[in-house]
Amino acid sequence: MPADNLTFDPVSPVSPEEKNTRPFPAKKVRFWIDGREVVAEEGISILEAAHRVGIEIPSLCYLKNINEIGACRVCLVEIEGSRNLQAACVYPVTAGLKVHTRTPRVLRARRTVVELLLSDHHRECTNCIRNLNCELQHLADTLGIRNIPYTGETPNYPIYNKNPFIVRDYNKCIKCRRCEAICSKVQEVHVYAAQNRGFNTVIAPAFMKDLAEVACITCGQCVIACPTASLVEKEFIDEVWQALADPDKYVVVQTAPSIQVTLGEVFGLPVGTVVTGKLVASLRRLGFDRVFATDFTADLTIMEEAHELLERLEGRGGPLPLLSSCSPGWIKFCEHFYPEFLPNLSTCKSPHEMFGAITKTYFAQKEGLDPKKIVVVAIMPCTAKKFEASRPEMSSGDWKDVDFVLTTRELARMIRQAGLNFRQLPDEEYDAPLGMASGAGTIFGATGGVVEAAVRTAYSLTHGREMGIIDFEEFRGISGVKEAWVELKNRKIKVAIAHGTGNARKILDRMKAGEQFDYVEIMACPGGCVGGGGQPIFGSREHKEISLDYRHNRADALYRIDYSRRIRLSHENPAVQKIYAEFLGAPLSEKAKKLLHTYYTPRGPLPGYAANPVN
Repeated sequence: MPADNLTFDPVSPVSPEEKNTRPFPAKKVRFWIDGREVVAEEGISILEAAHRVGIEIPSLCYLKNINEIGACRVCLVEIEGSRNLQAACVYPVTAGLKVHTRTPRVLRARRTVVELLLSDHHRECTNCIRNLNCELQHLADTLGIRNIPYTGETPNYPIYNKNPFIVRDYNKCIKCRRCEAICSKVQEVHVYAAQNRGFNTVIAPAFMKDLAEVACITCGQCVIACPTASLVEKEFIDEVWQALADPDKYVVVQTAPSIQVTLGEVFGLPVGTVVTGKLVASLRRLGFDRVFATDFTADLTIMEEAHELLERLEGRGGPLPLLSSCSPGWIKFCEHFYPEFLPNLSTCKSPHEMFGAITKTYFAQKEGLDPKKIVVVAIMPCTAKKFEASRPEMSSGDWKDVDFVLTTRELARMIRQAGLNFRQLPDEEYDAPLGMASGAGTIFGATGGVVEAAVRTAYSLTHGREMGIIDFEEFRGISGVKEAWVELKNRKIKVAIAHGTGNARKILDRMKAGEQFDYVEIMACPGGCVGGGGQPIFGSREHKEISLDYRHNRADALYRIDYSRRIRLSHENPAVQKIYAEFLGAPLSEKAKKLLHTYYTPRGPLPGYAANPVN
C-alpha cells in the first residue's frame, strides 16, 4: 500500500454473481498421441494438448483463443476409428482417443495442402519483406517441399497502399482469416471480412477499399497476425537513408520507450532483454546527427497531462473523466466509434509528436539550426504513429513535427543493411538535452504506465512533497481492464486502465451507461506499446500462441529500467525543469498549448463522414 495518505483500492471487474456462475474446472481425461499416454482437460483441442507434451502440429490459420476455425487444413491428424483426417485445432480431446500426427497419410495430406497454397502464391521470397520470417515459407521448409507439382491460377490484384501506415497485397493472402479474427474479436473494429466466393475469395475491407478509406484505426495488429507479407507496414527506410546522406539535412532520431526492450529480439536475444546502450550505438553508426529518447517527452507529457487532470478535477479545463491521448490508434478509434467522448480526451499530443515540436523550436534555437533543415525520425512500436505523423494537426504550418516514422522492424532492417553486428556493439548513452528521462517516462511503453506516471507527479503537485512509495503494482499486469480508487489530497478518484480497443469498448460503454470515472488510460494495442503493431513478429509456434506472455516480459523489462533510474518522477527530470524555465514557462502555458497540445476530429464509423474539429 503506498504511503503518505495515497491509498489504492482495487475495484474488482467481476461481480459476486458472476463469480458464483463460473464453471467448475474441466475433468481430466486419458488419451494417446503417437502412442504416448497423455492426460489433459476434456474438450481442449488436440493441437493444444500435443503442444503441451512437446509435439508441434503445424498450422497456419490457428491463433490460440482468437482464430480456431480449421480453415487451412494444415494441422490434419489421423484418429483411430475415423475414416477422415481431422483438423487438430478444432477436434476436442475425449477419453480414450488415439491420435496419430505423423503417419504417411497425414504427412502426404499436409504437403498437398501447402503445395496447393503455394501453387497460386506470389513466390518472390528473396525480395519479400517477410523473407526468413514468413510462416508459409517456414512451413514449406519444415515439410520438405522442394517442387510444386500444381500450376495454379495466380491472382493479379493491385497493391493497396494509398495510406502512410499499412500496405495490403492480396496476391500473398492465404485466406487464413487471422487479420479478420484479431480485428473483430480482439480490437472489435471489424475492418476485414470475406468477400466473393471460392477461388476469388478475399479477406478485405468493404468494397475492397484501401485502409485509409474505412474505419481502420491503423493499430497494425493485423500485420502482427498475418503469417505472410499480405499485410506489412508502409516502409520509409529509403527516405531516411536519403536524408542521412544529404549534407544539408540535420537528422535527429528519437526512440520510443519500448524499443529498448524489443529490438534485441530481432537479433536473437531473449524476450525482455534491455538493449538501450546498443540501440543508441547502432543509431549513431547509421549516421544520425543526434540520438534522443522519446522518454524525455513522455516526461513532458506527464507534466502537461497531470496538470490537465488536476484542472479538470477542480472543475476547470474540460469534462471528466480525463481520457489519455498518447495512443494514436486509440485516438482514431474514439474519433470513429465514440466521438461523444472527444471532449474528454487529453489535448496533449503523444510524446513522439511533442518531441518533434520541441526539436524544431527549442532545440533548433539552442543549436542555431534552421528548423526547415531538421529531419526528425521516430523509431516507434506502432504503425498508427505513421498515420499520426501525417495528420495535418501535427505540424506548425511550415513543417511537420515528425518527418518519418520507422517501426522496430524497419530499424532492424536498416541495422542489417548497414552491416552492423548489433550484439557486439558497445553500450552508449543518449545525447543531451533531449535524451534525459525519468523512470516514469520509460514505463509509458506498458499498459498502466501512463496512469502510474501521472499519479506519481499529481501526488507531488497536490501535496507539495513526494510519496513514500511510488510503485503501483495494481496498475500493472495484463488484465484487459483494471480499476482502482486513488486518494489525492483527501479526494478519492476512480481510475481505469484498458488495453486493446475491444477492452476499451467495455469501459466506454459503461461510461455511456452512466458509470463515473475520473481518469482513464487506454492503449490501442494489447499490452500497450510493448505489443504494438510495429514490434518484432514471432515466427512459427511462438507467434501462433498470441498470448500476452511475451508482452508481459517486455513490460517487466521496462519496469526494471524504471527501478534502476536515479530519477523516477517526471517532474524531477532536470532537462524537463530546464525546458520550462527557458522556453515553455509552465505546464499549460500559452506556448505549451500551442506546441504540445492538439484537437480531434469526429470521423464516424463509415467512409465519407465529415464533421467540424472538436477542440
